[in-house]
Amino acid sequence: MHRHRILIDLDGVLNTYKGDFIVDKIEPIKNDAKEFIIKLARDYDLYLFTSRNLLLASKWLIENDLDKYFIDVTNIKMTATIYLDDRGVCFNGDFENTLKQIKEFKTHWEKEL
Repeated sequence: MHRHRILIDLDGVLNTYKGDFIVDKIEPIKNDAKEFIIKLARDYDLYLFTSRNLLLASKWLIENDLDKYFIDVTNIKMTATIYLDDRGVCFNGDFENTLKQIKEFKTHWEKEL
């Protein structure tokens, strides 16, 4: 059976990141993130897609007991069914609507501030 691939961003999706990027520190895991990953991993192949140092991101997964749910940690965008990211805009075929979404875009954590 073919399983679909999901690329999941780390900062702002799985952790409590609020825009204060620190090179050698990754923020703590978000509440319910582990349960979310466990549910997704039942049906999808998961890849952590991050601009972070890959070893640091891998260590974070291990420390949070999430490593067994991910196929790999990567910074290379590959074909996937879904890209899950806190900074993404989904192109729906309408350029004007997409332009409006881009101009008005805020991450979920920026809206919470």
